[in-house]
Amino acid sequence: MTDERLPQLRASDADRERVTEILRDALAEGRLDMAEFDERFDAAYQARTYGELERITADLPAAAPAPAPLSLRKEPAADGAVATWSERIVEDARGSTSGIAVMGGFERKGRWTIGRRFTAVCLMGGGELDLREANFAGREVEISVWALMGGVNVIVPPGVEVEMRGLGIMGGFDSREDGVPGDPGAPRVIVSGLALMGGVGVERKLPREEQRRLKAERKEERRRLKQERRERRELD
Repeated sequence: MTDERLPQLRASDADRERVTEILRDALAEGRLDMAEFDERFDAAYQARTYGELERITADLPAAAPAPAPLSLRKEPAADGAVATWSERIVEDARGSTSGIAVMGGFERKGRWTIGRRFTAVCLMGGGELDLREANFAGREVEISVWALMGGVNVIVPPGVEVEMRGLGIMGGFDSREDGVPGDPGAPRVIVSGLALMGGVGVERKLPREEQRRLKAERKEERRRLKQERRERRELD
């Protein structure tokens, strides 16, 4: 992988944490005031690529070129335990293979297993496939969507590679996540099919438990920094 591609690669939570450590040091050394710190702190957790993280600390002494991508092979499970990709890819397992929505909807989320081939049929209805905590019946799974005046939303965790092969007629297949490199050993999800006057979307999200943990950490960090600033003012 060439250096030219690094700024476009997706950043991990560990990469964001490294940037916030640089920001904390800069605040303590007086290189940033509180307003600048808050702005950059929020930007770090909203950053999606190495290039965006690099810009946040470009004018600070501790800043460094974007690091090599980290593997996100470990994902928090629903019970808080850590599951590796090898544990979540269960070759030839009997998984869910279809979802039908006719003037209604269907949903697959939580701890479930998606089969190697999953077919979604939506007629004036919609469906959601949440793969953040799912197991995979193979290293490559294909989701075929046939949507008429309806659609399907697919949610994948960080590290999963997505390939879009669908066709939209007076509708569309969202290709924002198409071609983003995946983690070593992570599954590959192919989304194909046809959307007629409908749409198919793919979005990348952290598991809910991880989102709550990061939110709590950011809240606690802001509380601690405000307390330190108040104490410094009292000493002055």
